Amino acid sequence: MIQIHDKYFKPFISAEKINDALDKMVANLVADLKDEVPVFVGILNGSFMLVSDFVKKYPKPCEVTFIKLASYEGVKSTEDIQRLIGLTQDLTGRTVVILEDIIDTGNTLSEIHRIFKNEKVKDLKIATLFHKPEAYKKDYKLHYVGMEIADKFIIGYGLDYNGLGRDLPEVYQIKTTQYMTNIVLFGPPGAGKGTQANFLKEKYNLVHISTGDVFRYNIKNETALGNLAKSYMDKGELVPDQVTIDMLEAEVEKNADAEGFIFDGFPRTNAQADALDKLMNTKDSQINAMIALEVEDEVLVTRLIERGKTSGRPDDADESIIRNRIKEYYSKTAILKEYYNAQNKYFGVDGIGSIEDITKRLSVVIDKL
Repeated sequence: MIQIHDKYFKPFISAEKINDALDKMVANLVADLKDEVPVFVGILNGSFMLVSDFVKKYPKPCEVTFIKLASYEGVKSTEDIQRLIGLTQDLTGRTVVILEDIIDTGNTLSEIHRIFKNEKVKDLKIATLFHKPEAYKKDYKLHYVGMEIADKFIIGYGLDYNGLGRDLPEVYQIKTTQYMTNIVLFGPPGAGKGTQANFLKEKYNLVHISTGDVFRYNIKNETALGNLAKSYMDKGELVPDQVTIDMLEAEVEKNADAEGFIFDGFPRTNAQADALDKLMNTKDSQINAMIALEVEDEVLVTRLIERGKTSGRPDDADESIIRNRIKEYYSKTAILKEYYNAQNKYFGVDGIGSIEDITKRLSVVIDKL
């Protein structure tokens, strides 16, 4: 991640992917124009790097010129288009290819079409390396598009934020969420994980997402995801990871302004942990820690048998079932412990003692994140 002025930006598009997109655009143009000599028109300032690389890749004769239009203030595209440098050559009857670094709202295209209508060109084609379809407000045809991207502000490869960042050979995307605390809370059956999650969510203003609760909600309310999950469960099959991730993503979206999340019951495998990392990355965030409550097996067995006297759960009443559940927990957690240890994000916390004492131990870890 890098900082430009007061904003943070994360890696988004590599130089290699940019190069591949340019190769595709050049190949399509050559196929369309054949032996015609086009005039490439770069839109300054952002397109200088694009134009330089593009014409070096173009295998046939071509001409190059520039105009300068301004439409950005800070990180927003405005409708106030200023022409700062105009055309200096006669383009009557010529095929003109506009080379734009990025097209989002399309406001500059109105000015471009107005300019070249007066120039009486033979044909006007629009080529853009990046296109934001979510932001596009115009009906002008885009003839060549390198890649479509989300409607988030980017810098690099000619694009800037208040003057800086144009020189970067790759593209970075603005990081919009910078202050979230996201925790994966683990603990064997009987460790008191649910109790602690309730205390922690209140203390740190976090949203508690329990996979079990999310599943029950979706199935009970017969949502599309709930029905899909139920179709697997009815056949005795495991619910695919992607269905669970989609449910969790919907919960995250419901709480877009949250200061962070406590994930309870997910992930349970490396593949799920990787999927959760990718989900949080799309929200410009990350998992900060996996915190596991550590309790001796015999203490867990005693707690669960005692809980079974009032909980009504059959799996809290049979000691052999309890021990099997604990064994299964450790076999799964061991894998995840390695996953988060590799990222220096695993924290074991003593889960024996009063509720208040355990909360204090958990808080020591969270306060340091």
